[in-house]
Amino acid sequence: MGCDLAGLRVVVTRPAEQATALQERITQAGGRALLFPLLAIAGPADPARLRPLLAGLSDTDLLIFVSPNAVRYGLEQLAAYGGLPAGSRLACVGLGTARALEQRAGRPPDLLPAGGYDSEALLALPALQQVDGQRVVIFRGQGGREQLAETLRARGAQVEYAEVYRRIRPDNDPEQLPDLLRQDAIDIISVTSSEALDNLIEFGAPELERLQRTPLVVFHQRIADAARRRGFHGPLRVCDQPGDDGLIETLRRWRHGE
Repeated sequence: MGCDLAGLRVVVTRPAEQATALQERITQAGGRALLFPLLAIAGPADPARLRPLLAGLSDTDLLIFVSPNAVRYGLEQLAAYGGLPAGSRLACVGLGTARALEQRAGRPPDLLPAGGYDSEALLALPALQQVDGQRVVIFRGQGGREQLAETLRARGAQVEYAEVYRRIRPDNDPEQLPDLLRQDAIDIISVTSSEALDNLIEFGAPELERLQRTPLVVFHQRIADAARRRGFHGPLRVCDQPGDDGLIETLRRWRHGE
């Protein structure tokens, strides 16, 4: 794999503390990773608001973790209440989330889609078709998509959110991204969420025309659709696998015109 990316200059926009492994993978594949985080992750602004919910999880039927950050910050908050309730089933959105849960809690999820890595794949599982009367708590960041909760409520579940972290705009050098665009020093930009896309536009506003024709690689079709709505008209690739493996493979194919 040493030359698969052959000098490809990839802007990695993950939160800084989560970008190292991907940076190394890109470098090992012969590419050049340019770190420019579009989001930073922080704990809840008011942890006290979570106490009543987290202290009363013993009668919860299902805990759903939507991301590795949800696992990390959720378990940190749960530590004060004895950790995960033993009688609750656990579900994860995506393999990365499942790995984080097993690494941090020593428990694999009870529910994990074999194919697909989004809320839709989780909702398609047979175990979630009949949830009438069940209590479900979704661990997630502040805000975000509502489809998971709305669908489970429509199926009769009682659903609550444990919003255990926040996504905030990082304190980047405002000239870094515009300078890279002016210098034609970017081949492709990775974008992990619609919120990150919004921050990308803010940081790149001084060179918006150049930014909007720069190729993007994204992790879901809905992000691709959002990019088109926001005026991006350059090449756009959607990863067909989750995580770093999917991103590297998508970059390889794009680099070699596949």
